[in-house]
Amino acid sequence: MSFTSDVKDELSHIEPVCSHCDKATLAALVRVEGSLMLSGKGRYRLEIDTEIPSVARLVIKLIHNLYRLHTELTVRRNVLHKTPNYLITVPCQPKLEGALLDLGVLGDAGFVTGLPTKLVGKDCCTIAYLRGIFLGSGFIADPRGDFHFEMTIEYEDLANDIVALLEERGIHARIMPRRNSFLIYIKSGSVITEFLALVGAHRSALYMENARVVKSVRNDVNRRVNAELANQAKASAASVQQMVNIRKVVDHYGMDNIPPALQSFIRLRVENPDDSLKELGEKADPPLSKSAIAHRVRRIEEMAAEIGKENE
Repeated sequence: MSFTSDVKDELSHIEPVCSHCDKATLAALVRVEGSLMLSGKGRYRLEIDTEIPSVARLVIKLIHNLYRLHTELTVRRNVLHKTPNYLITVPCQPKLEGALLDLGVLGDAGFVTGLPTKLVGKDCCTIAYLRGIFLGSGFIADPRGDFHFEMTIEYEDLANDIVALLEERGIHARIMPRRNSFLIYIKSGSVITEFLALVGAHRSALYMENARVVKSVRNDVNRRVNAELANQAKASAASVQQMVNIRKVVDHYGMDNIPPALQSFIRLRVENPDDSLKELGEKADPPLSKSAIAHRVRRIEEMAAEIGKENE
């Protein structure tokens, strides 16, 4: 199973906090995964499809428990992904229109595209609604890779309403148009974890947080290793240049005509070509500070530059 499937399976088993939470969850599922067909005045047929068996069971249970409606289940196979797809059909029946009105799918002016405020009057119902939206259209990439969370919403006003609900709870999400729908997305691992904890997927949130910590540590180690390699490469390049300058100075002046302090540095560098300036200073007799060694390096560089000018 994918991480998204694991999260949805966990969310589908959460018990409601109050008597209205189930209605909020079903309303969200119908809104994002449902297709409403009209075959005459007041004659509706509702279809809801999902690839998660536990979500299909939840939808059927909620429809039966809340509205006592007849449902039909068809199991199909996704040709592209080779996975089963569950189609729940609520055929035309007398109580269906009243259920659609109660769920906020239909209103006095017809089909409702925004978020009916009556469904999210309590905090627990708001969380239940957000849970239903994710159960219907949510996706979370495996946290061992790149962090990515998204929920696909058909109507822009509903997408804005959902983002506002998340923002009220400290979860910052963005909206991006995608073909004929709108994508609510989050790229921050910590914010995705906050969403999972908010909607009750605590086991998945813990898995996400562990993956985030492991990735953070790994990235920190990689940064340190890369910095160390870069420093070593820089030090090696500097050492090579120092050796070139030393050869030029010694060939031009002769070792005996070079000041004793520089002679001492030249011997240290030749004997320890891979050492840093600090390490060279520690091996000097008596020991020298890094700045003192750096001063000798600059003096050799200046002498080599003067020789270059003379040769020109």
